[in-house]
Amino acid sequence: MKIDADAIRQLAELLEETGLTEIEVAEGEKMLRVNKGGLVAPAGAAHAVPNVQSLMPSDPTIPQVPSMTPPSQVAANHPGAVTSPMVGTAYMAPEPSAPNFISKGANVKEGETLLIIEAMKVMNPIKAPKSGTITQILVDNGQPVEFGEVLVVIE
Repeated sequence: MKIDADAIRQLAELLEETGLTEIEVAEGEKMLRVNKGGLVAPAGAAHAVPNVQSLMPSDPTIPQVPSMTPPSQVAANHPGAVTSPMVGTAYMAPEPSAPNFISKGANVKEGETLLIIEAMKVMNPIKAPKSGTITQILVDNGQPVEFGEVLVVIE
């Protein structure tokens, strides 16, 4: 494979201009990936970027919209955040045909079951640590969850 040093330089400059940390360009069977430090994804794991020009701002004088903080990050700092005590699968109801334990806007009492996390074939009820109103539900039925992940917010 012949290395195109000019193309690598152009992609590196594009990384600096856009603030991206990695860029990949594919044309037919050829692929070129430039990474600005950090972890490198295995070949084929990253999505090909067929048109590098689409990554560049069309008019640099237009102010950029600040990125929104995902609800899960906001919820993580909330005093009413209920986090997962384990890795497992979240279930919103005691069985598939039953209604969900909670819904957004519902009032719950301390000790009431909010959802179930299945871990190693054991169903673990997640109880409300305090009474209040469910303001956010950040997991879906059947969704895998990680230790410490925010599941629900109670206000």
